[in-house]
Amino acid sequence: MASLAALILSFLVAGPARAADPLLSQGRTVTASSSESAGTPASAAVDGDTGTRWSSAFGDPQWLQVDLGATATVSGVVLRWEAAYATAFRLQVSADAATWTDIYSTTTGTGGTQTLTVSGTGRYLRLYGTARATAYGYSLWELQVYGTTGSAACGTANAALNRPATASSSEGAATSAPAAVDGDTGTRWSSLFADPQWLQVDLGSVRQICQVVLQWEAAYARSFRVQVSDNASTWTDIHSTTTGTGGTQTLNVSGAGRYLRVHGTVRATAYGYSLWELTVRTTGTADPQPGGDLGPNVHVFDPSMPASTIQSTLDSVFTQMESNQFGLQRHALLFKPGSYNVNANIGFYTSIMGLGRNPDDVTINGQVRVDAGWFGGNATQNFWRSAENLSITPTGGTNQWAVSQAAPFRRMHVRGNLNLAPSGYGWASGGYIADSRIDGTVQPYSQQQWFTRDSTIGGWLNGVWNMVFSGVAGAPAQSFPEPPYTTLDTSPVTREKPYLYVDSAGAYQVFVPALRQNSRGASWPGTGTSIPLNRFYVAKPADTAATINAALAAGLNLLFTPGIYHVGQTINVTRPDTVVLGLGYATIIPDNGVVPMRVADVDGVKVAGLLFDAGPVNSPILMEVGPSGSSASHAANPISIQDVFFRIGGSHAGKATTSLVINSDHTIIDHIWAWRGDHGTGIGWTVNTADTGLIVNGDDVTAYGLFVEHYQKYQVIWNGQRGRTIFFQNEMPYDPPNQAAWMNGSTRGYAAYKVADSVTSHEAWGLGAYCYFNVDPSIVAERGFETPVNPNVRFHDLLTVSLGGNGTIAHVVNNTGGPAQGTDTIPVKVVTFP
Repeated sequence: MASLAALILSFLVAGPARAADPLLSQGRTVTASSSESAGTPASAAVDGDTGTRWSSAFGDPQWLQVDLGATATVSGVVLRWEAAYATAFRLQVSADAATWTDIYSTTTGTGGTQTLTVSGTGRYLRLYGTARATAYGYSLWELQVYGTTGSAACGTANAALNRPATASSSEGAATSAPAAVDGDTGTRWSSLFADPQWLQVDLGSVRQICQVVLQWEAAYARSFRVQVSDNASTWTDIHSTTTGTGGTQTLNVSGAGRYLRVHGTVRATAYGYSLWELTVRTTGTADPQPGGDLGPNVHVFDPSMPASTIQSTLDSVFTQMESNQFGLQRHALLFKPGSYNVNANIGFYTSIMGLGRNPDDVTINGQVRVDAGWFGGNATQNFWRSAENLSITPTGGTNQWAVSQAAPFRRMHVRGNLNLAPSGYGWASGGYIADSRIDGTVQPYSQQQWFTRDSTIGGWLNGVWNMVFSGVAGAPAQSFPEPPYTTLDTSPVTREKPYLYVDSAGAYQVFVPALRQNSRGASWPGTGTSIPLNRFYVAKPADTAATINAALAAGLNLLFTPGIYHVGQTINVTRPDTVVLGLGYATIIPDNGVVPMRVADVDGVKVAGLLFDAGPVNSPILMEVGPSGSSASHAANPISIQDVFFRIGGSHAGKATTSLVINSDHTIIDHIWAWRGDHGTGIGWTVNTADTGLIVNGDDVTAYGLFVEHYQKYQVIWNGQRGRTIFFQNEMPYDPPNQAAWMNGSTRGYAAYKVADSVTSHEAWGLGAYCYFNVDPSIVAERGFETPVNPNVRFHDLLTVSLGGNGTIAHVVNNTGGPAQGTDTIPVKVVTFP
């Protein structure tokens, strides 16, 4: 009976995983961060015996790692916990046991037997526990990993193409190492005239190499070795010869490594070693190929097209998107250089962009227009739309752009006035302008608040609550509290958003503007770097995170075409200077509670134009910049986050503890909206749960245009030193059911913006926090802003508002400033603190 019971138990444990896939983990090599004793070793978790177990030391974090023996596609994991289980843990895969990718994450682990359907590829699988359910360690009777392995055919793609290449020497600048991996058989690498010499290529990740092709110029190697390495230090031969033939040598080999080196020891001529091309082929799935079309959701127009045809497409897209607030459709409207006589009404999830190198290369003679007719003249829900990199000669002399959050107006030239209010001057809650020129007057009218950065304007009409200008020529003078203008002459450090354009040969390029210090006015034409589209992986909504990660590992940048992307594992951006650019509000939804994107603590990564939409299983973070404890200096080449938006609820019942975590020093945040939904689908105090919108742990982080709303605890927590924020807009959560449900210890509610007590230097300008406690209007927030009192922690131009008297904010900052309350909706303002 005991044997039968054990057999039944084994079926109960293994059965729910994908029955078609075999068990990969049993008896494999396994290691752990710790073991409680010799009687509970790591190996006990994969021995197939449900009477033995691994248990860790009594501390967090802890991990258990199994080597599957070969690269595997993992489809299911079964965890059979002893009583000491994990409430918070991640399942991760890796090719090399060094760089890990999440394929599952939870903060609500249940213990018992957990059968998890996952999707990921790697040789190693790790259970990484971060929070224990008991005072003991982590304890597993059995860890079972299901999936498939197998020897794949040798691929046809060139894994070395355009990868970083180095050499022992080069004969001259025209024959440097990259010429051997550029795919051009008319360029070559050649070395100095001496032995030994080597050429080395970084494949981006550990690869199983099956073939190497050497296309020699006349100066070839008589004796050479082909070697692989995981670290570019310790090398293993996979081919060796003393009778090299020159010409084209096709070598069938077998070996694994991230780096491949051709090491020449004897030359065939008196010259050096000279290779037209080095080709490396690998087993497994072929590398994603760069470039390609932009997909069906990108509409490209050129001046040769009839205006009526263009107008018809514009009208069709707007009809679909005008009121489609939580729909699944996404669109990008791209105009090649030229002049167009059209009117473009811009609805939800629609981006209109010029494809010129500069805005004046594309002219719209008409309107690029947003109004609020779909919502009765109320523009407070005109979210998620954008205009970029073109000029407008507006009909009637004034262009209308009546938007609220997540609707940037970037790199634009308006040859006239710009009206920011809806027809009838209904409510509006914007907004953001950057890197633009407005020849006439900007007319906010009913806009509650607005942020303008590094632009030139002909004038500014009025202010309601909080109008902030940073590096804007023509901005009104500093005058807060009345009129409510906060004006900084320059912006301390900026880099404008990368953008797509068409070069003179008709090829797509992405321009990356250069970093600027103490900037003022628009950057264009400006300086920067152009990256051809064939250095990007052009992602489509059907692509998996594994495919996207493979493209990143192959050294490609990412261009997300418009659509909805479900990711079952973390997208890991690890290479310095990688550009990740979304078009048309490309939307990333995490499955199984994974963290959808992590950026390594490396120089110069640029992430722009994405919407992260939390999935139904809680993700601990939606985007993390740098791992915890990051400390590298990026002052000369910071990471930048631009027009990146976060949503919890609205389209579905999403959950995410924190939306954005910045651990890397010197990061530039340039326009985010982190929004816990207050309307739509999946909305409720216990439904779309989310603690905090932004946590900054890095030092010297600069933030422009922070819009963070409705989170259930602190909206922003700033732990790093020497941080700067220029413009902040917040609404506290609408929906605490009562005061008892929204307490921070003994304090009533949470401040919108919290500077940690350990911070000794911080500065912020133009900040507003509003309350609208419509479920229980008697709720009180003790303060809008909370900060240590220190002469080097300075706030300028703050305000709090109770919208229609729905709730009270008792103080503006700490215990300074009177209560915001009453139905008159009058701000309470503090000019400086301390």
